[in-house]
Amino acid sequence: MADSRAPRPPGLSIFFPAYNDGGTIASLVILAVQVAGRLTPDFEVIVVNDGSQDATKDILDDLARTYPNVRAIHHQQNRGYGAALRTGFGASTKDLIAYTDGDAQYDPAELPLLWNRLSPDADMVTGFKISRSDPWHRVVIGRVYHHTVKFLFRLRVRDVDCDFRLMRREIFDRVKLEKDTGVICLEMMRKIQDAGFRVVEVPVHHYHRLHGRSQFFNFKRVFWTGIDVMRLWVKLVVLGRGRTNPPVLFRNPTISGVVPPESTKP
Repeated sequence: MADSRAPRPPGLSIFFPAYNDGGTIASLVILAVQVAGRLTPDFEVIVVNDGSQDATKDILDDLARTYPNVRAIHHQQNRGYGAALRTGFGASTKDLIAYTDGDAQYDPAELPLLWNRLSPDADMVTGFKISRSDPWHRVVIGRVYHHTVKFLFRLRVRDVDCDFRLMRREIFDRVKLEKDTGVICLEMMRKIQDAGFRVVEVPVHHYHRLHGRSQFFNFKRVFWTGIDVMRLWVKLVVLGRGRTNPPVLFRNPTISGVVPPESTKP
């Protein structure tokens, strides 16, 4: 007989920001449904279609009709990666939120690696790339960006822009995100650090992009990203805006069942 006093399983929201990811998003969503169902019976899968011009919208509408746990949210126009993330965070309703990109460069099947490291004393588990599977020029630009922003923003995480994360939804009761660009990841990690939340890191695989191409790696976008980074640096580091008082770490008994085995505790 089941123990009625046992804590309820934690709820899980998984979402994908997607832009012209028609070649990958269906397999990601189906895999996410399978993986989430093995972790908890209380889950939802959300895809934020950021104004895609390919078949992404039609594919997502078909998936939402087929799977009761799947929801599609459509931006009428492309609003930017940050805007898609903010929509996903705002639409998530469960205790825990996981997200990764719709281009399949991260594998949702590795979500249990993050799940098993979320102890009652951790508020976020973020991946770090074991090896970056990108063309050499993207690897070089990525390393320069990583070391530069890690120094400027005094970040303690080892991989600032690994977009494979699991976190407690209560984080966003204190952390308010504003950016519409890819700089939102930098904004998020700095604000979470300033707020005193505990972050755990785990290694994850990074794969070659099989469909489409990156919207970031062109001179114009890199230039304006640099401007955006400096504006954010002035606001968060020089002026110190957006800081909050350190919180008490979440110890909600309803979700304390997410405890890693002894061999994987941080």
